[in-house]
Amino acid sequence: MTESFLPQVNGVTNSVCRVAEHLRARGHQALIIAPGAGPASYAGFPVVRVPSVPLPGYRTFALGLPARRLVAAALRAFAPDVVHLASPVLLGGAAVDAARPLALPTVAVYQTDLAGFAARHGVWGADAFWPLLRRIHAAVDRTLVPSSATQQALAERGFPRLSLWRRGVDTERFHPRHRDEGLRRRLAPGGEVLVGYVGRLSKDKRVDLLAQVARLRGARLVVVGDGPDRARLRRRIPSAVFTGERTGADLSRLYAALDVFVHTGADETFCQAVQEALASGVPVVAPAAGGPLDLVEPEANGLLYDPASVRELRVAVGRLIHNGALRRRTAAAARPSVESRTWEVVGDQLLDHYRAVIAPGAAAPPRIALHT
Repeated sequence: MTESFLPQVNGVTNSVCRVAEHLRARGHQALIIAPGAGPASYAGFPVVRVPSVPLPGYRTFALGLPARRLVAAALRAFAPDVVHLASPVLLGGAAVDAARPLALPTVAVYQTDLAGFAARHGVWGADAFWPLLRRIHAAVDRTLVPSSATQQALAERGFPRLSLWRRGVDTERFHPRHRDEGLRRRLAPGGEVLVGYVGRLSKDKRVDLLAQVARLRGARLVVVGDGPDRARLRRRIPSAVFTGERTGADLSRLYAALDVFVHTGADETFCQAVQEALASGVPVVAPAAGGPLDLVEPEANGLLYDPASVRELRVAVGRLIHNGALRRRTAAAARPSVESRTWEVVGDQLLDHYRAVIAPGAAAPPRIALHT
Protein backbone atom coordinates (compact mmCIF):
# COMPACT_ATOMS: atom_id res chain seq x y z
CA MET A 1 0.00 0.00 0.00
CA THR A 2 1.69 3.17 -1.17
CA GLU A 3 0.67 6.82 -1.01
CA SER A 4 2.60 7.50 -4.24
CA PHE A 5 3.44 5.42 -7.31
CA LEU A 6 4.21 5.61 -11.00
CA PRO A 7 3.90 7.72 -13.06
CA GLN A 8 4.82 10.02 -10.15
CA VAL A 9 8.58 9.90 -9.59
CA ASN A 10 9.78 10.56 -6.04
CA GLY A 11 11.48 8.83 -3.14
CA VAL A 12 8.40 6.85 -2.08
CA THR A 13 7.78 5.58 -5.60
CA ASN A 14 11.42 4.65 -6.05
CA SER A 15 11.51 2.64 -2.82
CA VAL A 16 8.27 0.79 -3.63
CA CYS A 17 9.61 -0.13 -7.07
CA ARG A 18 12.85 -1.48 -5.61
CA VAL A 19 10.97 -3.46 -2.95
CA ALA A 20 8.68 -4.98 -5.60
CA GLU A 21 11.66 -5.94 -7.73
CA HIS A 22 13.34 -7.58 -4.74
CA LEU A 23 10.21 -9.52 -3.81
CA ARG A 24 10.01 -10.81 -7.38
CA ALA A 25 13.69 -11.77 -7.37
CA ARG A 26 13.24 -13.69 -4.10
CA GLY A 27 10.20 -15.60 -5.39
CA HIS A 28 7.50 -13.85 -3.35
CA GLN A 29 4.08 -12.63 -4.49
CA ALA A 30 2.83 -9.08 -4.06
CA LEU A 31 -0.13 -6.84 -4.75
CA ILE A 32 0.40 -3.07 -5.00
CA ILE A 33 -2.40 -0.66 -4.05
CA ALA A 34 -1.73 2.90 -5.20
CA PRO A 35 -3.54 6.21 -5.84
CA GLY A 36 -4.47 7.73 -9.18
CA ALA A 37 -4.08 6.58 -12.76
CA GLY A 38 -0.98 4.72 -13.92
CA PRO A 39 0.44 1.33 -14.86
CA ALA A 40 -1.77 -1.67 -14.03
CA SER A 41 1.24 -3.82 -13.15
CA TYR A 42 4.85 -3.54 -12.03
CA ALA A 43 7.59 -6.20 -11.76
CA GLY A 44 4.96 -8.74 -12.75
CA PHE A 45 2.67 -7.78 -9.85
CA PRO A 46 -0.83 -6.29 -10.30
CA VAL A 47 -1.44 -2.69 -9.26
CA VAL A 48 -4.88 -1.83 -7.88
CA ARG A 49 -5.67 1.85 -8.40
CA VAL A 50 -7.81 3.86 -5.97
CA PRO A 51 -9.30 7.34 -6.38
CA SER A 52 -7.15 10.38 -5.70
CA VAL A 53 -7.31 14.17 -5.62
CA PRO A 54 -4.57 16.74 -6.34
CA LEU A 55 -2.65 17.87 -3.28
CA PRO A 56 -3.43 21.55 -2.51
CA GLY A 57 -0.46 23.65 -3.54
CA TYR A 58 1.06 20.78 -5.56
CA ARG A 59 -1.56 19.72 -8.08
CA THR A 60 0.64 17.25 -9.91
CA PHE A 61 0.80 15.10 -6.75
CA ALA A 62 -2.06 12.59 -6.44
CA LEU A 63 -3.30 12.27 -2.85
CA GLY A 64 -4.94 8.88 -2.37
CA LEU A 65 -8.42 8.83 -0.84
CA PRO A 66 -9.22 6.25 1.86
CA ALA A 67 -11.39 3.99 -0.39
CA ARG A 68 -11.95 1.63 2.54
CA ARG A 69 -14.27 -0.80 0.77
CA LEU A 70 -12.00 -1.16 -2.24
CA VAL A 71 -8.94 -1.64 -0.04
CA ALA A 72 -10.69 -4.20 2.18
CA ALA A 73 -11.92 -6.15 -0.86
CA ALA A 74 -8.43 -6.20 -2.37
CA LEU A 75 -6.86 -7.46 0.86
CA ARG A 76 -9.51 -10.18 1.33
CA ALA A 77 -9.06 -11.38 -2.24
CA PHE A 78 -5.25 -11.42 -2.12
CA ALA A 79 -4.94 -12.73 1.47
CA PRO A 80 -1.39 -11.46 2.12
CA ASP A 81 0.93 -12.63 4.90
CA VAL A 82 1.88 -9.04 5.70
CA VAL A 83 0.72 -5.54 4.71
CA HIS A 84 3.49 -3.06 3.84
CA LEU A 85 2.44 0.59 4.23
CA ALA A 86 4.68 2.98 2.30
CA SER A 87 4.57 6.46 3.87
CA PRO A 88 0.99 5.97 5.11
CA VAL A 89 -1.51 8.82 5.40
CA LEU A 90 -5.14 8.60 4.25
CA LEU A 91 -4.76 5.50 2.08
CA GLY A 92 -2.45 3.86 4.61
CA GLY A 93 -4.92 4.58 7.40
CA ALA A 94 -7.62 2.80 5.40
CA ALA A 95 -5.29 -0.16 4.97
CA VAL A 96 -4.71 -0.42 8.72
CA ASP A 97 -8.48 -0.36 9.26
CA ALA A 98 -8.91 -3.13 6.67
CA ALA A 99 -6.01 -5.25 7.95
CA ARG A 100 -7.15 -5.35 11.59
CA PRO A 101 -10.33 -7.47 11.17
CA LEU A 102 -8.36 -9.86 8.95
CA ALA A 103 -5.61 -10.21 11.61
CA LEU A 104 -2.96 -9.22 9.07
CA PRO A 105 0.46 -8.10 10.38
CA THR A 106 1.40 -4.56 9.32
CA VAL A 107 4.73 -2.87 8.68
CA ALA A 108 4.70 0.89 8.08
CA VAL A 109 7.58 2.74 6.45
CA TYR A 110 7.94 6.34 7.61
CA GLN A 111 9.51 8.08 4.65
CA THR A 112 8.09 11.57 4.18
CA ASP A 113 8.19 14.46 6.65
CA LEU A 114 4.59 15.22 5.79
CA ALA A 115 4.21 18.09 8.24
CA GLY A 116 7.33 19.81 6.85
CA PHE A 117 6.25 19.10 3.28
CA ALA A 118 2.79 20.56 3.88
CA ALA A 119 4.13 23.63 5.69
CA ARG A 120 6.50 24.52 2.84
CA HIS A 121 3.65 24.15 0.35
CA GLY A 122 1.45 26.49 2.35
CA VAL A 123 -1.08 23.85 3.40
CA TRP A 124 -3.16 25.22 6.27
CA GLY A 125 -2.89 23.33 9.57
CA ALA A 126 0.26 21.41 8.64
CA ASP A 127 0.95 20.54 12.31
CA ALA A 128 -2.34 18.64 12.40
CA PHE A 129 -0.65 15.87 10.43
CA TRP A 130 1.32 14.79 13.52
CA PRO A 131 -1.63 13.40 15.54
CA LEU A 132 -2.91 11.61 12.42
CA LEU A 133 0.48 10.05 11.69
CA ARG A 134 1.02 9.08 15.31
CA ARG A 135 -2.38 7.29 15.40
CA ILE A 136 -1.59 5.37 12.21
CA HIS A 137 1.87 4.30 13.34
CA ALA A 138 0.64 3.42 16.83
CA ALA A 139 -1.76 0.94 15.23
CA VAL A 140 0.83 -1.04 13.22
CA ASP A 141 3.11 -3.84 14.36
CA ARG A 142 6.36 -2.12 13.37
CA THR A 143 7.40 1.26 11.94
CA LEU A 144 10.57 1.35 9.85
CA VAL A 145 12.49 4.63 9.75
CA PRO A 146 15.25 5.50 7.26
CA SER A 147 17.69 7.41 9.45
CA SER A 148 18.83 7.81 13.05
CA ALA A 149 17.70 11.45 13.10
CA THR A 150 14.18 10.45 12.05
CA GLN A 151 14.11 7.64 14.60
CA GLN A 152 14.99 10.06 17.38
CA ALA A 153 12.48 12.68 16.21
CA LEU A 154 9.61 10.18 16.07
CA ALA A 155 10.51 8.63 19.41
CA GLU A 156 10.35 12.10 20.98
CA ARG A 157 6.85 12.51 19.50
CA GLY A 158 5.66 9.26 21.03
CA PHE A 159 5.79 6.94 18.02
CA PRO A 160 6.17 3.34 19.30
CA ARG A 161 7.94 0.22 17.94
CA LEU A 162 10.50 1.97 15.74
CA SER A 163 13.20 0.09 13.82
CA LEU A 164 15.91 1.42 11.52
CA TRP A 165 15.63 0.42 7.85
CA ARG A 166 17.78 2.48 5.49
CA ARG A 167 17.40 2.78 1.73
CA GLY A 168 19.45 0.86 -0.80
CA VAL A 169 21.26 2.18 -3.84
CA ASP A 170 21.84 0.66 -7.27
CA THR A 171 25.63 0.58 -7.28
CA GLU A 172 25.77 -0.43 -10.96
CA ARG A 173 23.44 2.24 -12.22
CA PHE A 174 25.17 4.90 -10.12
CA HIS A 175 28.90 4.49 -10.67
CA PRO A 176 31.89 6.75 -11.54
CA ARG A 177 32.47 4.76 -14.74
CA HIS A 178 29.43 6.51 -16.27
CA ARG A 179 31.40 9.79 -16.33
CA ASP A 180 31.16 11.15 -19.88
CA GLU A 181 33.74 13.79 -20.79
CA GLY A 182 31.79 14.79 -23.88
CA LEU A 183 28.75 15.53 -21.72
CA ARG A 184 30.93 17.50 -19.32
CA ARG A 185 32.26 19.68 -22.16
CA ARG A 186 28.72 20.40 -23.34
CA LEU A 187 27.57 21.35 -19.84
CA ALA A 188 30.68 23.37 -18.96
CA PRO A 189 32.31 24.54 -22.20
CA GLY A 190 34.54 26.90 -20.24
CA GLY A 191 35.91 24.13 -18.03
CA GLU A 192 33.92 25.24 -15.00
CA VAL A 193 33.44 23.01 -11.97
CA LEU A 194 30.09 21.26 -12.41
CA VAL A 195 27.84 21.67 -9.37
CA GLY A 196 24.59 19.73 -9.56
CA TYR A 197 21.21 19.23 -7.92
CA VAL A 198 18.92 16.27 -8.61
CA GLY A 199 15.37 16.20 -7.27
CA ARG A 200 11.91 17.71 -7.34
CA LEU A 201 11.65 21.39 -8.14
CA SER A 202 9.23 22.42 -5.43
CA LYS A 203 9.04 24.72 -2.42
CA ASP A 204 9.76 22.02 0.15
CA LYS A 205 13.16 21.36 -1.51
CA ARG A 206 14.24 25.04 -1.13
CA VAL A 207 15.81 24.95 -4.61
CA ASP A 208 15.84 28.77 -4.60
CA LEU A 209 19.02 28.55 -2.51
CA LEU A 210 20.86 27.34 -5.60
CA ALA A 211 20.79 30.92 -6.87
CA GLN A 212 23.53 31.61 -4.33
CA VAL A 213 25.58 28.68 -5.64
CA ALA A 214 25.22 29.79 -9.26
CA ARG A 215 26.99 33.08 -8.43
CA LEU A 216 30.15 31.37 -7.19
CA ARG A 217 33.20 32.00 -9.34
CA GLY A 218 34.22 29.06 -11.50
CA ALA A 219 30.97 27.14 -11.00
CA ARG A 220 28.45 25.89 -13.55
CA LEU A 221 25.14 24.86 -11.99
CA VAL A 222 23.18 21.89 -13.41
CA VAL A 223 19.63 21.28 -12.16
CA VAL A 224 18.13 17.86 -12.91
CA GLY A 225 14.45 17.31 -12.22
CA ASP A 226 10.99 18.71 -12.68
CA GLY A 227 8.19 20.06 -10.56
CA PRO A 228 5.79 22.95 -10.04
CA ASP A 229 8.60 25.51 -9.50
CA ARG A 230 10.57 24.74 -12.65
CA ALA A 231 9.51 27.80 -14.69
CA ARG A 232 10.01 30.18 -11.78
CA LEU A 233 13.43 28.74 -10.97
CA ARG A 234 14.56 29.07 -14.58
CA ARG A 235 13.74 32.75 -14.41
CA ARG A 236 15.46 33.12 -11.04
CA ILE A 237 18.65 31.24 -12.02
CA PRO A 238 19.10 31.98 -15.76
CA SER A 239 22.75 30.90 -15.80
CA ALA A 240 21.94 27.33 -14.72
CA VAL A 241 21.40 24.37 -17.03
CA PHE A 242 17.95 22.87 -16.46
CA THR A 243 17.79 19.37 -17.93
CA GLY A 244 14.25 18.46 -16.89
CA GLU A 245 13.50 15.04 -15.46
CA ARG A 246 16.03 12.38 -16.44
CA THR A 247 16.00 8.63 -15.82
CA GLY A 248 18.00 5.54 -16.74
CA ALA A 249 21.35 5.95 -18.46
CA ASP A 250 20.85 9.71 -18.88
CA LEU A 251 20.55 10.17 -15.12
CA SER A 252 23.56 7.92 -14.49
CA ARG A 253 25.74 10.02 -16.81
CA LEU A 254 24.54 13.29 -15.33
CA TYR A 255 25.35 12.23 -11.77
CA ALA A 256 28.80 10.96 -12.76
CA ALA A 257 29.54 14.12 -14.75
CA LEU A 258 29.27 16.30 -11.65
CA ASP A 259 32.19 17.50 -9.55
CA VAL A 260 30.05 18.53 -6.56
CA PHE A 261 26.52 17.56 -5.59
CA VAL A 262 24.39 19.99 -3.57
CA HIS A 263 21.18 19.24 -1.75
CA THR A 264 19.04 22.05 -0.35
CA GLY A 265 16.00 20.33 1.20
CA ALA A 266 16.02 20.51 5.01
CA ASP A 267 13.19 18.04 5.73
CA GLU A 268 14.67 14.82 4.35
CA THR A 269 14.07 11.64 6.31
CA PHE A 270 16.78 9.95 4.21
CA CYS A 271 17.64 11.66 0.87
CA GLN A 272 18.19 9.09 -1.84
CA ALA A 273 19.68 11.67 -4.21
CA VAL A 274 22.59 12.19 -1.79
CA GLN A 275 23.24 8.44 -1.71
CA GLU A 276 23.09 8.16 -5.51
CA ALA A 277 25.57 11.03 -5.87
CA LEU A 278 27.96 9.37 -3.42
CA ALA A 279 27.67 6.05 -5.29
CA SER A 280 28.57 7.98 -8.46
CA GLY A 281 31.79 9.16 -6.83
CA VAL A 282 30.63 12.74 -6.26
CA PRO A 283 31.26 14.60 -2.97
CA VAL A 284 28.13 16.04 -1.38
CA VAL A 285 27.18 19.31 0.29
CA ALA A 286 23.97 18.85 2.29
CA PRO A 287 22.09 20.35 5.25
CA ALA A 288 23.11 19.12 8.69
CA ALA A 289 19.62 17.80 9.36
CA GLY A 290 17.65 14.59 8.92
CA GLY A 291 18.83 11.81 6.64
CA PRO A 292 22.02 13.45 5.32
CA LEU A 293 23.49 13.27 8.83
CA ASP A 294 23.80 9.49 8.36
CA LEU A 295 25.18 9.77 4.82
CA VAL A 296 27.63 12.68 4.78
CA GLU A 297 30.73 12.56 6.94
CA PRO A 298 32.16 16.11 7.05
CA GLU A 299 35.61 16.46 5.50
CA ALA A 300 35.50 12.78 4.46
CA ASN A 301 32.93 12.34 1.66
CA GLY A 302 31.48 15.84 1.68
CA LEU A 303 30.47 18.81 3.80
CA LEU A 304 27.45 19.71 5.92
CA TYR A 305 26.00 23.18 6.49
CA ASP A 306 23.52 24.71 8.88
CA PRO A 307 20.19 24.48 7.00
CA ALA A 308 19.26 27.96 8.25
CA SER A 309 22.45 29.56 6.91
CA VAL A 310 22.77 30.51 3.25
CA ARG A 311 26.28 31.74 4.01
CA GLU A 312 27.36 28.29 5.23
CA LEU A 313 25.93 26.75 2.05
CA ARG A 314 27.95 29.15 -0.12
CA VAL A 315 31.12 28.61 1.89
CA ALA A 316 30.84 24.82 1.79
CA VAL A 317 30.25 24.68 -1.97
CA GLY A 318 32.94 27.30 -2.54
CA ARG A 319 35.48 25.21 -0.63
CA LEU A 320 34.92 22.22 -2.89
CA ILE A 321 34.97 24.38 -6.02
CA HIS A 322 38.20 26.18 -5.25
CA ASN A 323 40.08 23.53 -3.28
CA GLY A 324 40.94 20.86 -5.81
CA ALA A 325 42.76 18.67 -3.30
CA LEU A 326 39.76 18.62 -0.96
CA ARG A 327 37.40 17.92 -3.85
CA ARG A 328 39.49 14.98 -5.08
CA ARG A 329 39.90 13.54 -1.58
CA THR A 330 36.19 13.68 -0.79
CA ALA A 331 35.35 12.29 -4.23
CA ALA A 332 37.64 9.31 -3.62
CA ALA A 333 35.82 8.55 -0.35
CA ALA A 334 32.30 9.07 -1.72
CA ARG A 335 31.58 5.68 -3.29
CA PRO A 336 33.21 3.51 -0.60
CA SER A 337 30.94 5.17 1.97
CA VAL A 338 27.76 3.69 0.42
CA GLU A 339 28.73 0.82 -1.90
CA SER A 340 27.76 -1.84 0.65
CA ARG A 341 24.18 -0.50 0.80
CA THR A 342 22.82 -2.34 -2.25
CA TRP A 343 19.09 -2.86 -2.69
CA GLU A 344 19.71 -6.61 -2.44
CA VAL A 345 21.18 -6.23 1.06
CA VAL A 346 18.54 -3.71 2.16
CA GLY A 347 15.76 -5.81 0.60
CA ASP A 348 16.78 -8.85 2.60
CA GLN A 349 16.75 -6.73 5.75
CA LEU A 350 13.15 -5.76 4.92
CA LEU A 351 12.20 -9.42 4.57
CA ASP A 352 13.61 -9.99 8.04
CA HIS A 353 11.31 -7.25 9.36
CA TYR A 354 8.36 -8.94 7.64
CA ARG A 355 9.25 -12.29 9.22
CA ALA A 356 9.52 -10.68 12.65
CA VAL A 357 5.92 -9.40 12.59
CA ILE A 358 4.54 -12.54 10.92
CA ALA A 359 6.15 -14.86 13.49
CA PRO A 360 3.69 -16.43 15.95
CA GLY A 361 3.80 -14.80 19.34
CA ALA A 362 4.92 -11.41 18.05
CA ALA A 363 3.67 -8.69 20.36
CA ALA A 364 0.53 -7.10 18.97
CA PRO A 365 -0.01 -3.35 19.42
CA PRO A 366 -3.12 -2.15 21.20
CA ARG A 367 -6.15 -1.69 19.02
CA ILE A 368 -6.55 2.00 18.22
CA ALA A 369 -9.47 3.44 16.31
CA LEU A 370 -8.11 5.47 13.42
CA HIS A 371 -11.43 6.83 12.23
CA THR A 372 -14.46 7.96 14.14
